[in-house]
Amino acid sequence: MFSTGEQNQFFESVLFEATGWEHQIEDMHFLHGGCINNAVRLQTNHDKYFIKFNESASAYEMFEAEARGLQLLADTKTLTVPRVIHAGKQQGRAYLLLEFFEPTIRQADYWEQLGHGLANLHRHRQQQFGLEFNNYIGSLPQSNEWMSDGIAFFIEKRLRVQAGLAYYNHLIDSSLLRQLEKLYQKLPDLIPNTSASLLHGDLWGGNIIAGHQGEPCLIDPAVYFGFREAEIAYTQLFGGFEQRFYDAYCEAMPLDRNFRERVPLYNLYPLLVHLNLFGESYLSGIEQTLHRFV
Repeated sequence: MFSTGEQNQFFESVLFEATGWEHQIEDMHFLHGGCINNAVRLQTNHDKYFIKFNESASAYEMFEAEARGLQLLADTKTLTVPRVIHAGKQQGRAYLLLEFFEPTIRQADYWEQLGHGLANLHRHRQQQFGLEFNNYIGSLPQSNEWMSDGIAFFIEKRLRVQAGLAYYNHLIDSSLLRQLEKLYQKLPDLIPNTSASLLHGDLWGGNIIAGHQGEPCLIDPAVYFGFREAEIAYTQLFGGFEQRFYDAYCEAMPLDRNFRERVPLYNLYPLLVHLNLFGESYLSGIEQTLHRFV
């Protein structure tokens, strides 16, 4: 990490490139919670900002994709997202400059707003599955090439990619890979091939914060058009959201009564992602799902 003087110079260069104004850094605070990038709150003589940066300029593609994803979500006018100010490179580092949200008390109907807002987001549909650009989930590339068949997309662009990476990195063996291949053959009978909805793509509790007025605000998206059931399943993976969220979502956009049985199938994707990012502690969940369905 660089010295305080170098930090100021870097941040001032970023802010000038992004806004065209000379900024004086009055306060900076490094934030915790990011596993991949550095996150900083900046107070200048003009405003407060949130900046994510990576020591490698090659991370620019990741930040650019995140900026495009945030803008895509903002264009739906369904839920609050941070305003994108600029994504760029400075002094050999990549960065993403965003609107800063002060820590705020959640509104009383926070979870209901999130449920209704997410249902409205999922009403934005496409004929095909994927997206017009590729992006990232965490630091891992996420391929979004269009496919007309949702189950084929889920297998080819989600499960098989992550399973192949895990096998290459010796995180799973050939036996588990064969079990996954058997599961792929069964999926057309296990998952309904519904229409493609616009998804946040990485929706867990850490990627939702309170906005300026205490409303739910989405951050760190991995957007694409996919199965909306997969998005709701993901919200249940790490402890789940409050029941008021699920009640509000189903009030606005009911889920099929057999949805709960499919939750482990959809969550194979985030489990494989976490296996590749963070290691073998996520393997048991994958094995349990395969034992159940194969």
